[in-house]
Amino acid sequence: MPGFEFFGAEEKKEVNDVLDTGILMRYGFDGPRKGIWKSKELEKAICAQFGTSYAQLTSSGTAALTTAMAAMGIGAGDEVIMPAFTFVASFEAVLSVGAVPILVDIDSSLTLSPAAVKAAITPKTKCVMPVHMCGSMADLDALQAICKEHKLILLEDACQSIGGTYKGKALGTIGHAGTFSFDFVKTITCGEGGVVMTNDAEVYTKADAYTDHGHDHLGVDRGADLHPFLGYNFRISELHAAVGLAQIRKLDQFLLIQKKNQSILKSYVAQVPGIEFRTVPDPVGDSGSFLSWFLPSQEAADKVILAFKEVGILPGNFYWYANNWHYIKKWMHLKNVQSLNQLNEAQQKALQQLNHTTFEKSDAIMSRCISTAISLTWTEDQVHEKGALFLATLLKALS
Repeated sequence: MPGFEFFGAEEKKEVNDVLDTGILMRYGFDGPRKGIWKSKELEKAICAQFGTSYAQLTSSGTAALTTAMAAMGIGAGDEVIMPAFTFVASFEAVLSVGAVPILVDIDSSLTLSPAAVKAAITPKTKCVMPVHMCGSMADLDALQAICKEHKLILLEDACQSIGGTYKGKALGTIGHAGTFSFDFVKTITCGEGGVVMTNDAEVYTKADAYTDHGHDHLGVDRGADLHPFLGYNFRISELHAAVGLAQIRKLDQFLLIQKKNQSILKSYVAQVPGIEFRTVPDPVGDSGSFLSWFLPSQEAADKVILAFKEVGILPGNFYWYANNWHYIKKWMHLKNVQSLNQLNEAQQKALQQLNHTTFEKSDAIMSRCISTAISLTWTEDQVHEKGALFLATLLKALS
């Protein structure tokens, strides 16, 4: 990761197809576009690549989550259980539809703890949203069983795990709906973009209209469309879709490289006494975009971060515990309800409560965790060199 490391002639060709027509919008202008429909092509490619019945492109992964929740009727007063380790977009999307994010502990998979989910269910719970962080997956069997027992929606935020699988099925296609982000640093990128994937025709139809101001897209032209319900402008552009179309054709290649490089690097880190690796519910399905590993203690993690900085290998190694974007410890704007628009009473109360909520189990995990991003551009020799430097640095720091 990320896919931009392999930008080339393929992306230029697809983009130039669009520029040659001058039609950058995904809808309408049927004549001038001369049969060029990159968004439609990419949606078909997504369905074929990941084995989903329907795909609706959006302007971002955040817009995809918002759209999926709206299409499944999640709104004001509904509680959405989600992990304390994610990207800020996950709770932003929940808030945007008027729902209440209920943050709970993770486990050693770095994803939702099924036990924590069970403990958080209330009569207001409507959705469980696992976030498949850093290329790997949540325990979907356990989460599906919980959702089935309590009649809850399972929405997969698979934005960070494009190409990952669970027991042979693509992440993002297992729940009632799932989402990918195609932003600039994802495994395949459109520059900016996202997608809602589902096997439910009704959810797809609603998502299709919701992302385009409520247009039903059933008329002979946009002016003839009806608007069965309110929608928003979450459309992707043809230029962004064109980039993604070239990228998705390279995904299998990306995954092979990632998995190989991750395996080599892991073989070096594994030689360090006391190092443990994240739990992967289905190891075969790990996309390989990150190698996530645990130090024996927070003190040890602090030493390693300092040592990595001194030898120049800190970039690309993420200590999420002190990261502003990904862990609740630093989300003061959320806990202090620093919203430009007025949130509803239930949202305000839940967010304020976070100031008094402890996440001891998550802290114990995240304070020891480092995730190493796996580059597509590393040669095999470079991975071995990096691994040897990791090994030497770790042994010295922990001695």
